[in-house]
Amino acid sequence: MRGRELHAAGVTDPWLRAAYETCRRLNASHGKTYYLATLLLPPAKRPHVHALYGLARYADELVDDLDKPNPRALVTWGAQFLADLDRGSSMHPISAAAIHTARTWGIPRDTFEAFLASMQLDITVTEYPTYADLEHYMYGSAAVIGLQMVPILEPLDPRAAGHAQTLGEAFQLSNFIRDVAEDLRRGRVYLPQEDLDRFGVIRADLAPGPTPPQVRELLAFEVARTRRLYAEAEPGIDMLHPTSRDCIRTAFELYRGILRAVEKADYQVLDRRVGVPLPRRFLVAVPALVRARRARGRPTTPTS
Repeated sequence: MRGRELHAAGVTDPWLRAAYETCRRLNASHGKTYYLATLLLPPAKRPHVHALYGLARYADELVDDLDKPNPRALVTWGAQFLADLDRGSSMHPISAAAIHTARTWGIPRDTFEAFLASMQLDITVTEYPTYADLEHYMYGSAAVIGLQMVPILEPLDPRAAGHAQTLGEAFQLSNFIRDVAEDLRRGRVYLPQEDLDRFGVIRADLAPGPTPPQVRELLAFEVARTRRLYAEAEPGIDMLHPTSRDCIRTAFELYRGILRAVEKADYQVLDRRVGVPLPRRFLVAVPALVRARRARGRPTTPTS
């Protein structure tokens, strides 16, 4: 299957194929929901999505690893990545796959610049005073991921890009809500300080343990805000090529399911990691797989 995907994508160089496989393994190991959704795309598109995920995950791990974060390596690698992107090739396998994907699909350089800038904010920034401040961070850390994906998903309407940005933010806010205590272990709080103040929450209230009443109110507020983003983003799914819709619809349903899981746990997310149960994942993914196969006419291939 993996070889067939790379063949369908026109990747024949052995070293580059190995680079793409490195990214695929990162996606399969760390992005289970994302990986599951990717399998609903035509084979020719999957390696490119793996490459973008691999790039994002690699950068994230350099700054977010709980045991051995290496922020200096993030800065060095990020600068080299942009230089390699301008040159069109790299000796770093993850960079090489992402650069090949960027050149294949015409993904703008500024999306990678914005992504790396937000990743570097995590080195020094530990809180965001307002939601507007958080939005600035999320543009680089999440919204541009949506923009990078759009060419691969083949939009039928230019408005799809705006919806993709919004969906990227909704995905990330869902993770912020679920991972409050884990992020605090890294010394960061991604929920806006103005929201904490509104509900009388201090940092100590977000530490592992039973969720205090004021934190439950805060999380309910954030869940409602994130649901509004999902509602704003949803029309963009039908603006994509039919062979891309089931992939994004599946990711949409499963990431939005994190919010339901948080509510079902009565907002007890400080002492446990909630998630979408495996039966629910299959319930969403299996019918989508059938639809996706029906939607594929001729395989869609990119133009260089």
